[in-house]
Amino acid sequence: MKMCVITAMLFLVLSGQCGILAGKVNKHKPWIETSYHGVITENMDTVMLDPPLVALDKDAPVPYAGEICAFKIHGQEAPFEAEVLNRTSGEGVLRARGPIDCEQQKEYTFIIQAYDCGASPSGANWKKSHKAVVHIQVDDVNEFSPVFREPLYRATVTEGKIYDSILQVEAWDQDCSPQYSQICNYEIVTQDTPFAIDRNGNIRNTERLSYDKQQHYKIMVTAYDCGQKRATESVPVHIDVKPVCKPGWQGWNKRVDYEPGTGSRQLFPKMHLETCDGPLSSVRAMVELQTSHIGKGCDRETYSEKSLQKLCGAASGSTDLLPAPSASTNWTASLLTDSGRDSDLIFRFDGRQAANIPEWVVPQNLTDQFTIATWMKHGPSPGLRAEKETLLCNSDKTEMNRHHYSLYVHNCRLVFLLRRDFIQLDSFRPAEFHWRLEQICDKEWHYYVINVEFPSVTLFVDGVTYEPYLVTDDWPIHPSEIDVQLTVGACWQGGEVTTPRFTQYFRGSLSGLTIRPGKIATQKVISCLQACKEGLDISSLESLGKGIKFHFNPAQSVLVMEADDLESINTAMTKVSYINSRQFPTPGLRKLHITTTVQCFGEDTCISIPDIKAMVMVLPPSEPRITIAGLERLVWPAAQLRAPVGVALFKDIHIISTVTKTDATLSIAWRPGVLELMHNLDYCDVLVIGEELDPERESLEIQHSSLLGKHLDATNSTSGISIYGVDSKAHYEQAIRQVRYRNWKPGGLSERRFRLSCSELNGRYTSNEFNLEIGIVHSSEAVEHVNHMAVQSQYMRPVHHPLVVHTVNSDHISGTPPAATVVIVMCIAALVVIVVLGIYRIHTTHQDGSKEDEEGRKDPEMDWDDSNLNITVNPMESIDGTQIAEEVREEEPDEEEDEDEEDDELAGDLSSAESEDSDEEEETNIQKGRVKGKLEWDPSTLPY
Repeated sequence: MKMCVITAMLFLVLSGQCGILAGKVNKHKPWIETSYHGVITENMDTVMLDPPLVALDKDAPVPYAGEICAFKIHGQEAPFEAEVLNRTSGEGVLRARGPIDCEQQKEYTFIIQAYDCGASPSGANWKKSHKAVVHIQVDDVNEFSPVFREPLYRATVTEGKIYDSILQVEAWDQDCSPQYSQICNYEIVTQDTPFAIDRNGNIRNTERLSYDKQQHYKIMVTAYDCGQKRATESVPVHIDVKPVCKPGWQGWNKRVDYEPGTGSRQLFPKMHLETCDGPLSSVRAMVELQTSHIGKGCDRETYSEKSLQKLCGAASGSTDLLPAPSASTNWTASLLTDSGRDSDLIFRFDGRQAANIPEWVVPQNLTDQFTIATWMKHGPSPGLRAEKETLLCNSDKTEMNRHHYSLYVHNCRLVFLLRRDFIQLDSFRPAEFHWRLEQICDKEWHYYVINVEFPSVTLFVDGVTYEPYLVTDDWPIHPSEIDVQLTVGACWQGGEVTTPRFTQYFRGSLSGLTIRPGKIATQKVISCLQACKEGLDISSLESLGKGIKFHFNPAQSVLVMEADDLESINTAMTKVSYINSRQFPTPGLRKLHITTTVQCFGEDTCISIPDIKAMVMVLPPSEPRITIAGLERLVWPAAQLRAPVGVALFKDIHIISTVTKTDATLSIAWRPGVLELMHNLDYCDVLVIGEELDPERESLEIQHSSLLGKHLDATNSTSGISIYGVDSKAHYEQAIRQVRYRNWKPGGLSERRFRLSCSELNGRYTSNEFNLEIGIVHSSEAVEHVNHMAVQSQYMRPVHHPLVVHTVNSDHISGTPPAATVVIVMCIAALVVIVVLGIYRIHTTHQDGSKEDEEGRKDPEMDWDDSNLNITVNPMESIDGTQIAEEVREEEPDEEEDEDEEDDELAGDLSSAESEDSDEEEETNIQKGRVKGKLEWDPSTLPY
């Protein structure tokens, strides 16, 4: 029992000591650093702390009291947790509870404390350390690529400039760190471009850009972050190149096509002036139409000189010294002509050609009033001391070398020499008249007219009057019996030399050289003769407004416009037009030249406007086809030819002009697909085929009264008649129908042939050659017998035109030669019998024929039974007594040619119609021809 008591007492003592010991064992707090800095890589869980997470306890190595059991984090719901790795050493680790995203939060700060294990396994009486601050930085991972802020970049540059920066592209990166979120480089992906880009995204051009070379560039650009990660998508950059703002005209076409007959055509409908916002006080624009290469300086009428003078109302009596070469005007045949001018007759002189004018052409008495006119194109004379170049000279033919009058060029001066004949008053008189003008040597065409009203002489150049700057006097020429010689292109030296020759040759071009004695040309006529048919125009003048001033030169080839503001000058330029009033203009290019002057406030000129060079292309006109149609064979008795009025040759002539182009301005269609065109003619010639007319027994005549009221005149010779003048086809038809042939001594003449041809624009368009054959019947007995038959007949209705073959072209229907008089007389009885036998068949066609005749004889057919039938028509029967007989004939079959040759001659000049024996009705077809009239019989009154 004593042992138990001792044991219990020992236990109580020990227990008390243990409690006192425990309190004494865990007497220290854990210790940690006051602050920690950590780094964690995003998307990782371990935090690298500096210093490492270690807690110390001074109670160590006492169990529990010297051990670390936990680390606790306080504040901000930090996504971290601390774990004790070794309780004894106090090492710990800091981990993330979940994924850490730097882009969401780059840094974390929180409080951490360390806890020991207490005094016993139960953890009682634990102690905690002081609070330590933990600062954790999240390390970024380069997980994002750069992205451009704009899907497309645009910029505009001006050509010719070098830019430091055209535009700046910008990319960004979602990464959080500067290393990966910053863009460190840009690159142009497109190869071979004149552009470069720097690290900041600035794009510049490496060379001067040209608007004409390339107006638009498209380049692709990419970006790199500082981790060298490239953008997944490149960005397009569009760069437009605009031209340098150059002051000048814009919105115009270099070429404008002009369709003949369309009137006025606007040249610059969308034109406007660009001044680059420069201040201006006035604008002056000059538009020049350059036509020096067209004809004689511009598009003028190319009719013959005589026709033009008649058209312009010039006085008659003019002599053309340079006409077109022909049989009657052969002195110009040896001269050089300038071809390809649309029948504009131009003679070119190279210093070696000249022409003597026949004496019968030269006006014998110029009187004190006369006119010399010519077109001339002349350049500077070669050599330092240029010789005289003579256009026209009238000098002694032999013995002496006196110049009576002449027109020549010397050192770019035009000189007219006129030495009058000696009169009672023997004194100095004006003899040489000098003009010094730029036009004389500018190598351009000009129209020169010298009006002489002695002693006054006036020069007109292109319609402008010039008085001589120098007039010198000389002695009159004493009269002599020496003949004179008029020459063109040089002067004739017939005396004072061993061999007569030409001298003072002309070098240049001449056209339309005329001389008219007794009268001078008026200003109106001169203006008409040299007027251009093309020029500049302004459409709708009323729309220009009051802010524009304009004026034309006389030829309307230069237009000057002035305005105080851009709007007015722009409106005016859109109204500038080209017009060509010729029905058949000369095709080809016409150059346009525009010069502009801009004045600014207080300055003479402030903006330089480049000149404009454009062109008008005149398209070729539709060429007319002129056709003469009418009676091609006539038969006349010799007695009619002897009549004082003779016979009319072309009583039923028609002139038709057609084109194939369809146009609303053309007149009625002549045949399907071909339209008749209304235009003028300028001459028609009636020429004798074969031997020329014998003035002792025959003549071609036209009454002057038939030309009155028309712009027509006529010349007559043994070769024929020429009717000339610019007039309508209708007036020419009327005049040609009055041409009459007379032969008062026909003798044994059996036929005469004539040829008619017409022209428009001096031969530019010519007609077919219409040939007319006249048969002459000499048997008065036969004619009287035929006349008796025709006059007594009640069966033939009178018609205005005799029965003829009417052909559109010039092909001739073959005819039989004139019959011998004796054969005709012998066959008269046979003809009468044949006529009676044919009456019945003719009666069957009477009704249809009468109806067609009332409709204007449009059906050119005649129907009869032509079995061995010859119809004789009275060649003298007509309304006015001058109508011509006609024939309709058809070649007989080949097998009957020899057998009926005598019958052909019998009916040759009267009429014939042959066919095979048949009861069937046939039409008489004339190849390439039409029957103009129709025979109609009334058999009801015919005695059988």
